[in-house]
Amino acid sequence: MASATADASEPWVLARAKERLFPERDETGTYAVVDTQFATERWLASEPVDPSVRESLAPFNHVRVGTGYPDLVGVRTLESDLLAVERLGEGPPLIAVEAKGTSRGGVDVQRAVVQAHDRLAEANVAFAAVPTAAVDEPDRVLARELNVGLLGVDGGGAVETLERPRVVGNRTTDDATAIRFQASVRGVTDESFGLNHPKNYLGYPLALAASGETNRLLDDHDVVRAFDDARRGAAFLGLVEERPDGVGLTPLGREVVRFARARYGPIEAALGEFEQWHGASARFYDVAPDWGQLARRVVFAYPATELLVEELQQLHDDGFPEPTLVELVRYLHEVHPTFTVELFVRGTEAARRAVLDEDGELRPDGLTDGEVYHAPTVFQLKAMLYHAGILTDRGAEPHRLEPSDDVWALREPV
Repeated sequence: MASATADASEPWVLARAKERLFPERDETGTYAVVDTQFATERWLASEPVDPSVRESLAPFNHVRVGTGYPDLVGVRTLESDLLAVERLGEGPPLIAVEAKGTSRGGVDVQRAVVQAHDRLAEANVAFAAVPTAAVDEPDRVLARELNVGLLGVDGGGAVETLERPRVVGNRTTDDATAIRFQASVRGVTDESFGLNHPKNYLGYPLALAASGETNRLLDDHDVVRAFDDARRGAAFLGLVEERPDGVGLTPLGREVVRFARARYGPIEAALGEFEQWHGASARFYDVAPDWGQLARRVVFAYPATELLVEELQQLHDDGFPEPTLVELVRYLHEVHPTFTVELFVRGTEAARRAVLDEDGELRPDGLTDGEVYHAPTVFQLKAMLYHAGILTDRGAEPHRLEPSDDVWALREPV
């Protein structure tokens, strides 16, 4: 264990490392969470944590990787100066970080390295983040031998890559999958689903494939006027994708176009059907059965839908056919803790602290406040599941949500 001259607490060191590894929170293909032990106003009881540090560290979750819970876990394509070799394979790597600071007087750099190495059982790349002044040559040798990146943080907050790790391939667990899901284009974010009717998203690939300007066709046929929301939602449902030359259809999006052509011939004729549904509040699955079946297939292809349906079926089998939102989240957190928090709880520091304690356990009282929930899940996604004939009840905006009364039940349990 080496001693450090700089006074750098563990939360401060981790915040600087996160800013280096994840400089842009809204960057495409990027997502990171910090362990719930850092969602505290005081570190080690006697050391206050600056609010700006907590803000940098948020959002918080308790994610198991390897045999423990890393201080930070995230997904991002890293720059070459952070890695020993160029990234191979598809998709950004799963990154785990362990940090140590001077809070206990000394800095156990080697322990941070060993802990980070353990995360390589499931992570693709691991880093130890420590004060630069605490690192000596044996620490660097150990990091090289264990394939752990070593990030040195100086007293001014600058981060230097002291040792660069290699990216490795690993198996995927439920917790790791949840973080990868959030980092993907289909994860749940504040900009995922801005509309609550599946016809708005089904219409987008049709207008994209038709002859004419996409937004004008959507407007002329009364499909939707919130064009950006429709495009983003269609992307999150896997119907379209961003390409270097613009927006294009995915295989699922092309299947929607084939469906329309098989029934109506010209795509414009299919778009004409959408005019009769403009402003309609009735369940889509009932008023337009064929389109409702198509919507059901599309919505079910969204990764979160299958998980929700399977667990609601399990609750039904266990004698809970109409669980409330609070009951559902408490149950889901037992079987899919990371995914549940990412899917249902807003990523703000206040929301995560309201529902999770420092050990990552649920605070049941926090779940009764509608404002902690993620609107794209409890409002837009739930409404789409209702219109697709999957759930019995619509969604509600968080400020109108009564979680203890909000029912999540399958319309057709098996």
